[in-house]
Amino acid sequence: MAVASGKRPLFDNVRTKQPVLSGWGATATLSVDDSGSLILSDRAAGIVFTLPKAVPGLVFDFAITTTITSNSFKVITGAATEFLIGSVTSVDTDTSNALVGFTGNGSTHIALTSNGTTTGGILGTKLRFTCLSTTRWMVEGNLLGSGVVATPFATS
Repeated sequence: MAVASGKRPLFDNVRTKQPVLSGWGATATLSVDDSGSLILSDRAAGIVFTLPKAVPGLVFDFAITTTITSNSFKVITGAATEFLIGSVTSVDTDTSNALVGFTGNGSTHIALTSNGTTTGGILGTKLRFTCLSTTRWMVEGNLLGSGVVATPFATS
């Protein structure tokens, strides 16, 4: 492709392959450099992920590749003044496949916690956290749960 002097091709900075990060211990603090990565939750005993300080434009994708059987899969903001907004769809996988939506309230919710049953955390769960401002993270995704599904949004 011929490019005029001083011009860049339209898509030369588009990432076509997303880095995949896995093999975490019980806790992990993500960094700004991890933004854009697909983060695998591959530990049945759960993992608590702490997001970095809110910088608009950061994006973290999470996929649960091993169902949580103890503790929790949790994503928490890096400060008590950073809140979650957006919504997730929770699917009751063990009975009716009923869909229920849950929303972050933007004023007290700082974490999303999945316990492997009612609040999600079953193999196949996928979430995206996008930083919109220095105080707001947008959450979107699908949680796979069992039993009577309940909100995964939490204040701690």
